[in-house]
Amino acid sequence: MDINATNVETIVKQVLEGMLDGKVKQSTSATSVHVPTTGRVAMLTKLEHYEIKEFPLPPVGDGDILVKVEGCGVCGTDAHEFKGDPFGLIPVVLGHEGTGEVIKIGKNVTVDSAGKSLQVGDKVVTSMIFPDDPNITMFDLNKKNIGGADVYGLLPDDEIHFNGWFADYILIRAGSSIFNVSDLDLKSRILIEPSAVLIHAVERAKTTGILRFNSHVVVQGCGPIGLLCIAILRTMGIENIVAVDGEQQRLDFAKSMGADQSVNFKDFGGIEALAKGVAEAFGGHPADFAFQCTGSPVAHANIYKFIRKGGGLCELGFFINGGDATINPHFDLCAKEITLVGSWVYELRDYATTFDFLKRAKAIGLPIQELITHEYALENINEAHVTNIKMEGLKVAIINQ
Repeated sequence: MDINATNVETIVKQVLEGMLDGKVKQSTSATSVHVPTTGRVAMLTKLEHYEIKEFPLPPVGDGDILVKVEGCGVCGTDAHEFKGDPFGLIPVVLGHEGTGEVIKIGKNVTVDSAGKSLQVGDKVVTSMIFPDDPNITMFDLNKKNIGGADVYGLLPDDEIHFNGWFADYILIRAGSSIFNVSDLDLKSRILIEPSAVLIHAVERAKTTGILRFNSHVVVQGCGPIGLLCIAILRTMGIENIVAVDGEQQRLDFAKSMGADQSVNFKDFGGIEALAKGVAEAFGGHPADFAFQCTGSPVAHANIYKFIRKGGGLCELGFFINGGDATINPHFDLCAKEITLVGSWVYELRDYATTFDFLKRAKAIGLPIQELITHEYALENINEAHVTNIKMEGLKVAIINQ
């Protein structure tokens, strides 16, 4: 083949057209996502039994977002609903610690709840739904988290069905809060919701004026909530942390998350001996501040004994009615002038702090992702809940392939 000006011009034109065609195809594939006609949900149809059901995917309205679920943590609340349906939701699609990829988005949705750009392909999590005030933003300081909000994964079943994260897809409806978290890996994203619970608790604790950089802090209960509490305290620079639990595996992990010392309550014959053991772990002094992270009334009654006069306590273990706790108001509360705060879930602003916490924890080498010890496919969700109830690991998650 002779190479002349005409041939060169033709060859260059063909190459450029090929390159352009490749760019167009690449761009199209990046913004176009196949949306199937149906999807599966894991529906709790009776106590201790999920059924995998398939439904048509609902239409996506102008303010809606369709998300392909990548994973969702199994929470203690899910376990309570699985065993006893305390909220009266059955039949229900649970799962509120979820994350996934946007595959279809309404024309009116351009940014997330923090004002960050949102489009097809982004990774997202949800927080709360405000049906009474769809214009709420994370910067509205007047909106309280103790009423008027719903959560995906704790919604009654309806004609949509895709209401929880234990599914292939979830429809995020107009007026919901949503955050673009594409800069976080899957396991970190699964841990956002429970981490936000602890961020809120620590913020509540800080209002007492007692929790400081050099505080001696006891964390009672080393399930995922307690362990995340320890990690958050550690990222704040608090080093004098004592973990209290009855499972040695969890106490060992608490140290890797930032606890300085650990106390196994099974090693002590009664509350007075246990309180002495906690004080000895602090070098002979009671705690300045305590976080009660179990749903046990006995644990709540005991924790006052760990705290010094003028100390503080944050109670966040009771997300359902776990029963009454018996304390002596004179000795436990008044005579010691304990400052007590309760903590209930989170506010939208806590999510922004949570994203920074997870990045900071990773940066200083805390093994946050190792909290997820068991992964199950959606079709094995019953087994996942049994594992969670038996406390065979730390955090159980449903991971979609």
